[in-house]
Amino acid sequence: MSRVRYIAFRSVQTVFLLWAMLTLLFVFFRLMPGDYTDIMLAQGASTSAVENFRANWGLDDPLHVQYWRYLVNFVTLDAGTSLQFRVPVVEYVRMKLFNSIILIAPAITVAYLLGSTIGTLAGTNRGSLTEKFGIIPVIFVGSFPAFFIAIVLVIVFAGWFDFFPTGGMTTTGTTDAADVWYEQYLSADFGYHYVLPFVAVVLRYLYLPTLIMRTSIVEVLGQDFSYYYRMTGIPKVKRNLHLARHASLPVITLYPVSMTRAIGGLVLIETVFNWPGIGFTLIQAVLARDFPVVQFVFFLVAAFVILSNFAVDIVYGMIDPRVSVDE
Repeated sequence: MSRVRYIAFRSVQTVFLLWAMLTLLFVFFRLMPGDYTDIMLAQGASTSAVENFRANWGLDDPLHVQYWRYLVNFVTLDAGTSLQFRVPVVEYVRMKLFNSIILIAPAITVAYLLGSTIGTLAGTNRGSLTEKFGIIPVIFVGSFPAFFIAIVLVIVFAGWFDFFPTGGMTTTGTTDAADVWYEQYLSADFGYHYVLPFVAVVLRYLYLPTLIMRTSIVEVLGQDFSYYYRMTGIPKVKRNLHLARHASLPVITLYPVSMTRAIGGLVLIETVFNWPGIGFTLIQAVLARDFPVVQFVFFLVAAFVILSNFAVDIVYGMIDPRVSVDE
């Protein structure tokens, strides 16, 4: 198929997946035990109060009417009201999502830059101590689950040496003292709390770009232009930069994939560090049975994965026409 047809096909497929995810969440949360009235109303509420509540919230409407209202509300970014805090879900989750992004985006970027550098050095020095001492520690650390890495960092750097705080995003009271919302992200106190979660994410996701870059460098070394670089006498550092540029395509295309995996796996790291992001919010909402928040967070994570995969497929089609054009 042509590139235009390929993009159109993937767009329709993405919309269908988003609709299927919304439908699955609608069915799943209505099959769970319990009722909204049990949570919203105090125990012992009168029958008339229960009936008025169900009527006002549309819980007595037929299921297909509830489903249509549910779809319309999601499309218009009306995800309901948090049962725990009595505020709109979108307003409540918005800053939590931002807190997760400012943790994940820089950390994954640094992990890929550092991993690409280590992979390049390992690939261009095959069989040497540089390769062994570059690859083995990265694989060893990356083999542990995220929560274990986070706990070790807390024990060592917040417990034994007391270099950094054990958790939180800022010291209690400093957020309220900020004149505008973004001042807390520019403060030294925020940076002090930011170090350990940032390092935990970098260490957890460092192994993938390192191994991919090392493998890609080894493949590039066997191609003709690599021999040409050596024959022309280009200095080794400059030659390695050229090789890294040619070998970087697989790493670049995996970057958004790792971003989506990191967003989905933030629950454990944010819980260990008490970081007020989307993962920690999900845990709190589940424990409080705050179904609108849980439902919206699930959809956000799923939508992020679906849309990121869509973007990666489109980039693949632009870089390599064989992806989108059948011979």
